[in-house]
Amino acid sequence: MNDMPPVIDATKLDKLAQVAVKVGVNLQPGQDLVLTAPVTALPLVRRIAAHAYAAGAGVVTPVFSDEEITLARYRHAQDASFDRAPGWLYNGMAEAYAGNAARMAIVGDNPMLLAEQDPEKVSRANRANSAAYQPAMKMITNFKINWNIVSYPGAAWAAQVFPDDAAPEAVRKLADAIFAASRVDTDDPVAAWAAHNAELRTRSSWLNGHRFHALHFTGPGTDLTVGLADGHEWMGGASPAENGVICNPNIPTEEVFTTPHAARVDGYVRATKPLSHQGTLIENIEMRFKDGLITEARATKGEAVLLKVLDSDEGARRLGEVALVPHASPISKSGVLFYNTLYDENAACHIALGQCYSKCFVDGGKMTPEDVAAAGGNKSVIHIDWMIGSGEMDIDGVHADGRRVPVFRKGAWAD
Repeated sequence: MNDMPPVIDATKLDKLAQVAVKVGVNLQPGQDLVLTAPVTALPLVRRIAAHAYAAGAGVVTPVFSDEEITLARYRHAQDASFDRAPGWLYNGMAEAYAGNAARMAIVGDNPMLLAEQDPEKVSRANRANSAAYQPAMKMITNFKINWNIVSYPGAAWAAQVFPDDAAPEAVRKLADAIFAASRVDTDDPVAAWAAHNAELRTRSSWLNGHRFHALHFTGPGTDLTVGLADGHEWMGGASPAENGVICNPNIPTEEVFTTPHAARVDGYVRATKPLSHQGTLIENIEMRFKDGLITEARATKGEAVLLKVLDSDEGARRLGEVALVPHASPISKSGVLFYNTLYDENAACHIALGQCYSKCFVDGGKMTPEDVAAAGGNKSVIHIDWMIGSGEMDIDGVHADGRRVPVFRKGAWAD
């Protein structure tokens, strides 16, 4: 196929497609696949479709987006457009997932695409889209079906990550960084992922064995106690969805994560990396929590957008996830800021505003929304990760009786 820039290694791109199908979503024979992607990622989409059908897929249905069409809305649409979203499309996706279709998302657009657009319109469009997407999103956040996110080195994204390089070199660098982080620059990526998943299972099993009541994070600008939800369960890497399929939701991933208690977060915290959110780079985030609620929030850049995010709904000012990532992770050591949460969150410990993952409970699949809320799980239309870890971060696990156990020291696992 000559459908992509020659600077992208075709063999590694094909391995990435194979990993996405076999390791990421772990598509089962006869299972349909709903796939979303920017049109720039067509070379990867074609390869994923080929691997999916070879694995026995029922029907692969791609849904494409386009940067110019997205911008056309902000340049020409009537004001009322920004309070609307294609609910019919998301309802159809939810129906597909209810019928056991798998979900795959390919990211690769310019992360700063909407940077010059009216932030109020961006916020309104995001709120409308988040609300309309809820029927499908619930199937994903509740881990009802196997799903996966993977990425493609789009030229506009590459230009943001490597602004000092000519376009072909920037694309080559981003492609190589994606391939390395996704473990497809090895002879046998599937085996490499099996070994990596085993290591993540060891870490999550150790944490589950302790059943900590809280985690205490300390570092420059941070003294934060994150209470953990009642009956929480740590997960990482490959996990079984409720349909019985073991999948890797994120390619790449370096984290082990669980659900915090929405009412038991106290202290203050400072971000260690910028957050790229819907076309805005939010830098130097600082927040203060009291009884789980964000009472103060500031940023040196993008603060207005951050505050609008926090006003998305009642649950936007509480946490839905806490994740542990060693500072020596491959993405961290690369020194690359990807402007993409899928990668940047895997460079550092992070927390997420908004919706929790109900799967991160013992027997979470049997819990009702009311059960999740009673155990401390948060509910929101948003789920936004931001990075708080560094090489100076210490983390203690705190038991209910006050006993403390070292978890991280200077950004590394303490054991």
